[in-house]
Amino acid sequence: MIPYHGRTGSLSIVRFTCTTPLFYVNASPHMGSAYPTLAADALARYYRLRGDEVLMITGCDEHGEKIALTAQERGLEPQALCDQIVGEFKALWEQLGIEPDRFIRTTDPRHTPIVQEFLARVWAKGDIYKADYEGLYCVGCEEFKDPKDLIDDQLCPLHRKPVVTRREENYFFALSNYQQALDTFFAANPGFVQPESRFNEVKGWVKEGLRDFSISRAAVQWGIPLPQDPTQTVYVWFDALLGYVTALLEPTEAPTLDQALTRWPAQLHIIGKDILRFHAVYWPAMLMSAGVALPDKIFGHGHLTKDGLKMGKSLGNVLDPFDLVARYGTDAVRYYFLKGIEFGKDGDFALDRFVHTLNADLANDLGNLLNRTLALVRKNNQSLIPPGEADNALRTAAEHQVPLAQTAYESLDFNGACEAALNIARAGNRYLDDQAPWSLFKKGDPQKALAVLANVLEAVRISAVLLSPITPSLSQRILSQLGCDLNMPLRWEDTAWGGLVVGQPTGEPAPVFLRLDPTA
Repeated sequence: MIPYHGRTGSLSIVRFTCTTPLFYVNASPHMGSAYPTLAADALARYYRLRGDEVLMITGCDEHGEKIALTAQERGLEPQALCDQIVGEFKALWEQLGIEPDRFIRTTDPRHTPIVQEFLARVWAKGDIYKADYEGLYCVGCEEFKDPKDLIDDQLCPLHRKPVVTRREENYFFALSNYQQALDTFFAANPGFVQPESRFNEVKGWVKEGLRDFSISRAAVQWGIPLPQDPTQTVYVWFDALLGYVTALLEPTEAPTLDQALTRWPAQLHIIGKDILRFHAVYWPAMLMSAGVALPDKIFGHGHLTKDGLKMGKSLGNVLDPFDLVARYGTDAVRYYFLKGIEFGKDGDFALDRFVHTLNADLANDLGNLLNRTLALVRKNNQSLIPPGEADNALRTAAEHQVPLAQTAYESLDFNGACEAALNIARAGNRYLDDQAPWSLFKKGDPQKALAVLANVLEAVRISAVLLSPITPSLSQRILSQLGCDLNMPLRWEDTAWGGLVVGQPTGEPAPVFLRLDPTA
């Protein structure tokens, strides 16, 4: 579970800040970059339902050698490349229904003073020194590599490209000074990194011994100048991680570190496991050095894979999310990647499983249940919500599943949250078949038959509310057909039984989720 400051009771106003990685703009976005952002968006929507004050942060990391080289290859200035790719990220977020509160760019002029002030604090602490360094460097990772971590002594395991020997005189951060402090912090905060397997990995890195790392580059001009030595630029990770802090500034506020830190710390960083070391070792030590509080939690999700390899721009095996949305719709993409793949583990994309999951869950279990029930209400009660029963099997099922959904969302178990919502719909299908209201009409018991239909529609309504963080558009279509007032924002209280109003006109029965055709 994610701890939150100041929560009293089940529903109170709490600031919840959640961040995604700041995505590198050396190439167009792909499904691997959309994946953590979908998760952050769903989590933000959930906490807004709970009544919390939410700040969801995403953005782009735009400095560094790799950006400059890519721009040069395309005949562009680095800023022009950044502007182009950032536009693609924003377009994709819109296509996927992702609504961040902040979109931070590390080329934003307001970011520079934050980085330089933070650096000054670390400098004043005595944790920065100048030294010559020679090592094996991966341009893709923008990181020196330990020889033991390479494939065949020469290939980066992530990018599958040869590393290069590089020697530079740079400024270094004394990460080794924080070995004991990190050990102590990890012991006192056993849930700091999740899942647990990731935390074990992080603690293993620290136990092996921490090496100081370079925080500047002499050969890279595309970056923030080091105030203490303008001939060098700030290392891309020391720059990018502070984007989480800059993003906290209101647009009209002066860009000072103290001002930004009034809204720190973040409650949750959602990141890919490939950048776990930077977020769970480098970042905490940097914050300790600067005298800044650490984030509450870091969640390292697994990789989306294709052909058994991590989906990534550098490997050229990406899945185009624009194409998926165009073919199957926003709800389909959001639902599958959050429900069909266990968040925290690797998951391989397979089209047949994608289609089967969506058809079974959304078209059949939920959509068909709503459609056939509304058709019976239209036929037998002039499309008006009939009176239901105060106590019935569906109410029992819903009241059991709603707390499970809450626990699942707060544990980043999006599969579990979807299952809780779908379990209510599945119970509705069984209940409808068992009660057979069509037979009750024929037997001359319309009151009982209509009560059954009302109970089913109420179960569908609750399912739609529970799913709204995952599939907001689908939930809106369901609620619209039920005749609910879409001008009223959803609240967590709407998961309580009894939200439908007797006599409320329902909409025209129509499929809310069309069955997918894998050959389309």
